[in-house]
Amino acid sequence: MFQGETAITIDDKGRLAIPVAFREIVARECGNRLVLTYNPFDQGSLYLYPEAAWQAVRDQVVALSPFVPEHRVLQRMLVGAATPLEPDSAGRVLLPASMRMTSGIEKKAVLMGMGGRLELWSEQAHLAQMRQTIGQAGISAAMQDLRL
Repeated sequence: MFQGETAITIDDKGRLAIPVAFREIVARECGNRLVLTYNPFDQGSLYLYPEAAWQAVRDQVVALSPFVPEHRVLQRMLVGAATPLEPDSAGRVLLPASMRMTSGIEKKAVLMGMGGRLELWSEQAHLAQMRQTIGQAGISAAMQDLRL
């Protein structure tokens, strides 16, 4: 399980060094194999899945009917853009330039553990997300059962 957030720097070659806390999980639990793809729900973010978890997500998305326009968008963003990554000996992965440009991820970014996946956020998009609050009208029935 991935959890926590870490401010990171993307180097001039477009590489990010996976933080040590996550690097150990990636090596041990993921066999050093990740898949990078777009976050279809929030601008300024990319998803990093362990390869095994990605395969289950991919299969669900591919099974959606292509006759629904939103399904095609989801399929393009998640499956069509999916890029396999393997950290090098220094724990770095190369982020494709097209994904960095589309998501607005530049030098400063934030890597967040979200349980079964990591999310890579541009610094600005992360700040905007974290400054949001959930008002009373936004509390779902499932949220009401939480004991926070």
